[in-house]
Amino acid sequence: MTDIDMSQYLGIFLDEAEEQLQQLDEAVVLLEQNPGNSELLHRIFRIAHTLKGSSASMGFEKMATLTHRMESVLDALRQGRLAVSRKVVDLLLACLDKLRELKEQLVGGTEGGVEVGGLVAELESLLEGETEAAVAPEDTVLELTEVEQNVIREAELRGYQGYEIYVELEPDCRMKGARAFLVFNNLEDYGEVIKSQPHTQELEAEKFGSSFRLILISKEDADTLANVIKSISEIRRVEVNPVELHSEAPTSAPGQFSKAGRVSEPGSAAVVARGRVGEHSQQASTVERHKTQTVRVDVRRLETLMNLVGELVIDRTRLVDVGNALKNKLGNESLLQTLEEISMHIGRVTSELQEEVMKARMLPIDQVFNRFPRMVRDLANKAGKEIDFIVEGRETELDRTVIEEIGDPLIHLLRNAIDHGIEPPEERVRLGKPRHGTIILKAFHQENMIVITVQDDGRGMDPEVIKRKAVEKGLISPEQAARMNSRDALDLIFLPGFSTSDKVTDVSGRGVGMDIVRARLEKINGILDIKTTPGEGTCFTIKLPLTLAINRSLLVTLSGQVYAIPLANVIEIIEVEPAQVKKVQRHEVVVVREKVLPLLHLGEVLGIRRDVRKVQGRVAVVVVGVAEKQAGFIVDSLLGEQEIVIKSLGNYIGKIPGVAGATIMGDGRVALILDVRGLIENLPGEGSFELAG
Repeated sequence: MTDIDMSQYLGIFLDEAEEQLQQLDEAVVLLEQNPGNSELLHRIFRIAHTLKGSSASMGFEKMATLTHRMESVLDALRQGRLAVSRKVVDLLLACLDKLRELKEQLVGGTEGGVEVGGLVAELESLLEGETEAAVAPEDTVLELTEVEQNVIREAELRGYQGYEIYVELEPDCRMKGARAFLVFNNLEDYGEVIKSQPHTQELEAEKFGSSFRLILISKEDADTLANVIKSISEIRRVEVNPVELHSEAPTSAPGQFSKAGRVSEPGSAAVVARGRVGEHSQQASTVERHKTQTVRVDVRRLETLMNLVGELVIDRTRLVDVGNALKNKLGNESLLQTLEEISMHIGRVTSELQEEVMKARMLPIDQVFNRFPRMVRDLANKAGKEIDFIVEGRETELDRTVIEEIGDPLIHLLRNAIDHGIEPPEERVRLGKPRHGTIILKAFHQENMIVITVQDDGRGMDPEVIKRKAVEKGLISPEQAARMNSRDALDLIFLPGFSTSDKVTDVSGRGVGMDIVRARLEKINGILDIKTTPGEGTCFTIKLPLTLAINRSLLVTLSGQVYAIPLANVIEIIEVEPAQVKKVQRHEVVVVREKVLPLLHLGEVLGIRRDVRKVQGRVAVVVVGVAEKQAGFIVDSLLGEQEIVIKSLGNYIGKIPGVAGATIMGDGRVALILDVRGLIENLPGEGSFELAG
């Protein structure tokens, strides 16, 4: 293959290789403590086989050699000649790490100085010593092609039944090939064998262990067929199960028969560290995923398309405003009615275009989640802990720009749960807990937000311990600690340099991590909340916008200027009479449903007006919230909700506290988008009164 040809296909190969390596990583981790899952083994084998073929065709010899040896080991696992063990899984994962190194080198078009000889030798040594206890023969799987499945369906229409038959010979049987021949010969009188595993040639040459399987089409019942085979000497066990096919033929992958003979469909399986599998009805499957027709599109093109749609959204709003102004001035003239119809049609088309472009930018969060099972497994093993890692909501979609930013915060939260949250097995047993801890990573939609939770059943967090550690590290004074409530104490874990660990490890102890989590989430307008119970566990809840490009906001006015407050932070809107306002520590508050709510003049918070303290006349109050903290912003008037296009203020203006960006209104004016978290955290006189929470 020439260099020109290589450059033409290298990008496609690298994209596919990355996807295949990630699928292998996830599936091998699952296999560790579910060794009898033959369907999963077949999936791993097929992916490795595809990677071997594509790397060989590209001329990448090291990658092809390593995947070829991996394929041999996987084939031995499939056929029961080798058992799934910790040693085998560790070696396969080491091979995947090496393949990733090779892939990174291939970005430059060569395989560099990465050596694979050591791993190849270990794989060959594993194959030479195929004396480990093999997977039980009954756990192996028969794979049927689409043609073979159709043969069974057509036979069923004529009154026949497909059977999967498992035959096990006596261990001391001296003529295995002859016994297999007798089984086939006797069954010919009762039906037709359409497939066997191993192949009939291998059976005749006695190239098999002590068992084999076959698929038979017959009108006889299962008991009759079993008795026919049992009449042959040196048959130790016979199992006959009807094959049950689903009504629709598969279009992307061959059918796979389980022990009961049923074609397996993509089911639901939670991913686990340490290989334990938990079931969940809404899980995306780790088996063969549904394949759809796709086209790879450069991300920059999507970004450009999204910007153009944003401009259309702005002009749509302006067109409506101009139409309304003309209508108020000239009345219901026919041309104006036509203009209104055109405006409505353009608005509808623009909305549909906007929705489709946003969908094109959406990716399943599985893109992030699928890297974590391997990470949790490795960290749990290094820490000497036993952890069930359950993943839910893999199919939840969010904007690719949000996906790019959420990975690191989740890594830190999971590492924190492993190192600080889950106790060692012996300690858990002493506390009356299950030996293995549980970490649940879950994603789901909630209104116009994405919610991600990281929950563990470990130690939980004690606010008093956190305050004591913060004082010891000099992050706060003893007096500040004494004034803090439990909520404020939990916020201390986000201070740079804070850590409750007494020793530095590879995972934690340096006081780096949780401050990064908050900073990354603030960058994408995310909200982080903590709920914890000492001795029972901790749950971190992250709320994220679906997209960073377009957002629904509440428009308010202040001194003639329009401001946008993201609806994600708006809890409710109330009207307050002067008589309802009370004073607490020189600050205005109002009691709303038996809860004290601080009142803040938005103009004063933004520095637009000074010394505006006393509420005069009925005022509109926008109640906003960040996690459990709430406050009421007093504004001049409310304009209503609107979908706005978020524009950056640019490097020249830089970051302004309390301002997240700007948008262009229908009349061409610029409205600032408020950063509610920044406003609450930078309140004048902060600390002199408690925010509602």
